[in-house]
Amino acid sequence: FEAGPWGKQYPTVVAAWRRAWDRVIPFFVFPAGIRKVVYTTNAIESINAQLRKIIKTRGHFPTDEAATKLIWLGLRNITANWGHAAHDWKVAMNQFAILYGDRFTRPSW
Repeated sequence: FEAGPWGKQYPTVVAAWRRAWDRVIPFFVFPAGIRKVVYTTNAIESINAQLRKIIKTRGHFPTDEAATKLIWLGLRNITANWGHAAHDWKVAMNQFAILYGDRFTRPSW
């Protein structure tokens, strides 16, 4: 990775992985389906990105109250879909059941 095009394009990532290698490698033991759900469903990053988009689209706020209201409405809309399962969650759930059958119980959706 480090010597390839990705490593040359992202040297900061290479350095971070080297510093935390003992915490990076265990992640790759999991099947691809689990890894995909883990790295694509970071809820906090998703909320922050969506709020940034809402605020950027709106631009200037005449008062603090106007900004607060827009953020509140944005959060209400963002969280409206939280009842739905994450994309590809069923694949990961099946793999969790195989790996951790003694500790894993399927939700009753």
